[in-house]
Amino acid sequence: MKLLVNFSRGKGRKPIIAQVVRDTGVLINVERAVIDSSEGEALIDVPDDQCRLVSDTMINLGARVRILERGVTLNESECVDCGACISICPREVFSFNADYKLQLVEERCVLCGKCLEACPHNALTLPV
Repeated sequence: MKLLVNFSRGKGRKPIIAQVVRDTGVLINVERAVIDSSEGEALIDVPDDQCRLVSDTMINLGARVRILERGVTLNESECVDCGACISICPREVFSFNADYKLQLVEERCVLCGKCLEACPHNALTLPV
């Protein structure tokens, strides 16, 4: 399960992810992170059965956490199967099937948004 974690660095430079791994014993895969001097956002992947434990622990450490049930979604009625999203995607979320119809593997998505910018028909959306 993917979690979108936002935190402020105003209260110090606590290594939140490292502390959660230490305190819970749950291994966390960081799929994407943007951190500057004042705040940060990380997209992490944790085992489904440990999602609530990790989320609650991060919240107790002062982070805001959103559990993401979905990644990028495709509106098939808008998609023209042009493939513009295929080459821009850093995680190979998109491909063509044998009939040259666009298909996606949602679990690979790291919510970077590059595919949304590339899609000429606005057929892709990210979770809000």
